[in-house]
Amino acid sequence: MSYVFQSVPKVVCEAGGLAQLGSLMAGLGARRVAVVCDRGISACGFAGKAAASLRSAGIEPLVWDGVRADPPVAVVRAAAEAVRAFGADGVVGLGGGSSLDTAKLVALLLNSDQKIEEMFGTDLATGRRAPLIQVPTTAGTGSEVTWVSVVTSEANEKKAIYSRQLLPDIALLDAELTLGMPPKITAATALDAMVHAVEAYTSRTRKNPIADSLAVKALELLYANLPRVLADGGDIEARSAMLMGAMLGGMAFVNASVGAVHALAYPLGARFHVPHGHSNALVMGPVFRFNLPAAAGLYAELARAILPGRRFASEAAAAEAFVAALEFLGASGGLETRLGQLGVAEGDIDGMAEEVTVGIQRLLASNPRDMSKDEVAALYRSIL
Repeated sequence: MSYVFQSVPKVVCEAGGLAQLGSLMAGLGARRVAVVCDRGISACGFAGKAAASLRSAGIEPLVWDGVRADPPVAVVRAAAEAVRAFGADGVVGLGGGSSLDTAKLVALLLNSDQKIEEMFGTDLATGRRAPLIQVPTTAGTGSEVTWVSVVTSEANEKKAIYSRQLLPDIALLDAELTLGMPPKITAATALDAMVHAVEAYTSRTRKNPIADSLAVKALELLYANLPRVLADGGDIEARSAMLMGAMLGGMAFVNASVGAVHALAYPLGARFHVPHGHSNALVMGPVFRFNLPAAAGLYAELARAILPGRRFASEAAAAEAFVAALEFLGASGGLETRLGQLGVAEGDIDGMAEEVTVGIQRLLASNPRDMSKDEVAALYRSIL
């Protein structure tokens, strides 16, 4: 057995914990700090609260709220330029995965002139990252505890940057920031986190016992609490559990890898701007069913974790029950379930399948079952 496991140095989990942001950043030595977010986060007042906490600690804040979904390289570049012009020596990422991924790169680019395009891939980034605190407002991506940033290239393809410098100093989990999430966003982000856990647990390349333990706990928390928050969005206890589950899922997948669900989801985000969690939810069921011949034993283990006390006639029955349970959750949040509802047409499928099997091979390598271009296309067509 050989593996490496890494995670953030510090996690702060507390409802109302955004008020601690200033003291936490002061502890990292920063005096001028940029809050990187989108306009929605500014409009709802979260960015203002973050800035107020920074000011209370004697830190001069800048709110840069130009983040866009599936952040294009040009947007990340503009953010870095604005934050550098402000003279920032620290960065806060505040929002969903796009904001957190943008903030990671901004914090790195404060001390580096490297082009973003030169970072695409694994361990290609250079330079020293500025102090970075990540504050998620959705329970999904787990980006607050990973060293991955996903951006959209100028060729309109999703590109991942894997670099240990991107691992934040602190993840600050404040469930109060997730209370206003509508049911569809709540469901989409939760399913993203569940996919992280499942794909980490079934990874062919970097599966390891620490990630396995985190993945199981993440699934238990997310599966038990998603119905609660869909029924009552103000359930702070359930919201806290969801946020914890998403974080644990992030710790698991960044150390074990994700697989074909993410590979098939990427073109949907880059080409059709389907939110990442929704993209995962769309392809999750077909991919998991495709994987059943190779992953039934592992799916059966996960079934026993999320369906405790339930008896199964066989490993195959347990695996089937697991996939069916996640499919049911995927349909429970009001999300569109067909690609055609989101603008995808038959003529788009071959191009997406080509992108997956040629450009995203690193994720297919971790999937429990090999997948050809024709099989990828067939999976897309099954939900067209």
